[in-house]
Amino acid sequence: MNTFLFISGGEIFIVMIVVLLLFGANKIPEIARGLGKGMNEFKKATDDIKKEINNSSGDIADDIKEIKDSFKDIK
Repeated sequence: MNTFLFISGGEIFIVMIVVLLLFGANKIPEIARGLGKGMNEFKKATDDIKKEINNSSGDIADDIKEIKDSFKDIK
């Protein structure tokens, strides 16, 4: 038995019918479009954060390498 978020297929169908009745057939594409844009913005924000973290960690790795090299020169 396949479930999606602890909801069976019949329950998903009922939820879809309720959404259709509440918002109407014309509003559903607009809502989906808005959700898609929101998810896209969230994905861009997380990608920017990942890039910033990777850049920062790269700078730290470079600093550590410089310190190791300076200790090699002392020996």
